[in-house]
Amino acid sequence: MKKWWWKILCIVLLVYTLIAGLLWNNVPRLPQLNETIRNLYFHVCMWFAMMILFIISAVQAVKYLRTNDLHHDTRSREYATIGIIFGILGYATGAIWMSYTWVDPNRPAYESFSQIAKEPKLIGAAIALLIYFAYLVLRDSISDIDKRARIGAVYNIFAFAFLFPAIWIIPRLLPSLHPGGEGPGGVRTDNPALDFKALAPQMRLVFYPAIIGWTLLGVWITTLKIRLKALKEKTYLQ
Repeated sequence: MKKWWWKILCIVLLVYTLIAGLLWNNVPRLPQLNETIRNLYFHVCMWFAMMILFIISAVQAVKYLRTNDLHHDTRSREYATIGIIFGILGYATGAIWMSYTWVDPNRPAYESFSQIAKEPKLIGAAIALLIYFAYLVLRDSISDIDKRARIGAVYNIFAFAFLFPAIWIIPRLLPSLHPGGEGPGGVRTDNPALDFKALAPQMRLVFYPAIIGWTLLGVWITTLKIRLKALKEKTYLQ
């Protein structure tokens, strides 16, 4: 039980997120968002889980550079891989969300989507994920184990250094359709439900557990991948 408590907690939190997030009458009915605001528990929370997994990956990369222990290199790669998967899921849920909230039915579709295509946070997130994809391609293309681990660790750290500016800093300096930014014509897009400083109290009851639940799921999947790789290497050596 001591080894499984966090896995049980993960299952409980995700079941709670699904039930409470989709069924409870605990969300504010805001103009334009309406029931789609429930996607906050999935889209945003998956992005938080992605960033936490990338943080762990970068820490493992630093540990490898300090110790030259290949176990840290393996953990760094696997956490980055699962982080990318959560990033793709977050991107997909965000794309579905924007198709309901950002597309103006009174304007031609091509105008709405051309405006969305210029959204700085979407562009920054796409670039960040592509950089991590390049990390996997570069690392796995090197045959020498030590050289692969060292180059991969250095690249991982640089990729992580670009992550937060690409997603959080640069988009806030540019016109944005996301809450907190200025949309076309300088119109503020603030939204009390999506401003984390003023997040609706009833939504906090699901939002924060959802972040923990998705993060634990990412860690769980990563540990399984690490164990599977260790078993493959052990079988290969035998």
